[in-house]
Amino acid sequence: MKLTIIGCSGSFPGPDSPSSCYLLEAEGFRLLLDFGNGALGALQRHIGLYDVDAICLSHLHADHCLDLCPYHVVRTYSPHGPHPKVPVHAPADAPRRLAAAYGMPEEPGLETAFDFVRLTPGVFEVGPFAVTAARVNHPVETYGFRISYGGRSVAYSADTGESAELVRLAAGADVMLCEASYLDEPGLPPNLHLNGRQAAEHAARAAAGTLVLTHLVPWYDPDRILQDASRGGFAGRTELARSGAVYDLG
Repeated sequence: MKLTIIGCSGSFPGPDSPSSCYLLEAEGFRLLLDFGNGALGALQRHIGLYDVDAICLSHLHADHCLDLCPYHVVRTYSPHGPHPKVPVHAPADAPRRLAAAYGMPEEPGLETAFDFVRLTPGVFEVGPFAVTAARVNHPVETYGFRISYGGRSVAYSADTGESAELVRLAAGADVMLCEASYLDEPGLPPNLHLNGRQAAEHAARAAAGTLVLTHLVPWYDPDRILQDASRGGFAGRTELARSGAVYDLG
């Protein structure tokens, strides 16, 4: 299994990264976790335009889903004709919300290019991957994911405040992609995002292998986020997410 970070910028694209998007590959199958604004361009550095086999959207904030709209153009209006539909596992209102974002009527909406599957908590198969979805702590319906293949696993927090469910989802994961949107300062709003220290605390409780701090908001110094994480009691390797970084899990 191979993980490639396509985009890791939080809330909006930064100068060096699109918004949230992660590519998982195994047995020639390509799964995207989230498809935030700006990700479609960077994705083409790693795979072909038509090589996406499935997509999982954690929630419907723009920085996690909006590039599904231009990807509809790619798959619908290719010079070679429409391409087969791609399964999109997403929260319940995804077809209507994304059609509205694109400016399309609800019918036929984006279903001409995508086969929307409603997410619910639990385990399901996507190609060769076992995907576990669990609700995490964010103001809208949001799912964290655990992607498993060949005895290896990647856990992804999506956007969340402190969450016991995230710890269970990431238990023993080889790589934990955990959001760290805030600086570790007093007065942070609850139930919205994590800071670096909190991300490390979750990784420590989960006994994850490597912690990759992601959803890095461009107005904060990422080195400060990493410094905050050093106070979270996690003994494993901790690093900042970087667009283009590749993790080969064997």
